[in-house]
Amino acid sequence: MSIKIIAVDIDGTLTDNGGGSINLTALSMLRNLTKIGYKVVLVSGRSSIEGYILAVFGGLTRIAVGENGGVITNSPSNHILLTDKSYSEKAFEILSKSIENVKIKNVFPRLTEVVLERSFDIHEGERILREHSLPVIITDSMYAYHLNYKDINKAVGFKKVLDMLGIKEEESIAIGDSETDVPLFRLCSHSIALGNASKYVKEQAMYSVKNSNGDGLIEAIEYITSNILR
Repeated sequence: MSIKIIAVDIDGTLTDNGGGSINLTALSMLRNLTKIGYKVVLVSGRSSIEGYILAVFGGLTRIAVGENGGVITNSPSNHILLTDKSYSEKAFEILSKSIENVKIKNVFPRLTEVVLERSFDIHEGERILREHSLPVIITDSMYAYHLNYKDINKAVGFKKVLDMLGIKEEESIAIGDSETDVPLFRLCSHSIALGNASKYVKEQAMYSVKNSNGDGLIEAIEYITSNILR
């Protein structure tokens, strides 16, 4: 079955560094794929609004999945919420009382999640959430820690997009670099991890490239066009 859609992470994948600079060559290559008929959807831990704006100005498909699957934005005023933020807010309240140096990260406003600085032991955070039987997971995007409702991840959000567009899972590819991308790898028929991904993330992908960040995305796109889209 032919490929129709490509899910692409932003931080550590489309960006070149921790400062969030977009790799313009990689963006241009994604734009070219869009021009010839493929859907290119940004699926990120960032706000879906950030992803949507980047898609508009980058010439990509005008739909974005943000907050690790919690929100889908497909117009300047339409945001589809897949869970309630109150779960994550409660988790933050408990963590901030139980662990020192738990801080909210200064990010675009979130609609379904709470984003924290990577300033404490994530394993200690996981333990505390389990002790309180909270239906919340804490994940590390390498950009920040994210508190999300337990049944929300990038695959959930992207599956909703597939349903909206009438595209099958077998017609999709995922490209990413962090553990938050693993559910997406398992959903899509093809998956590629970048060189900056951990050993675990690479093991979950069908293929991994040597280069990192934006250069890794360029390598991934070249692999796709030579071996999968032909």
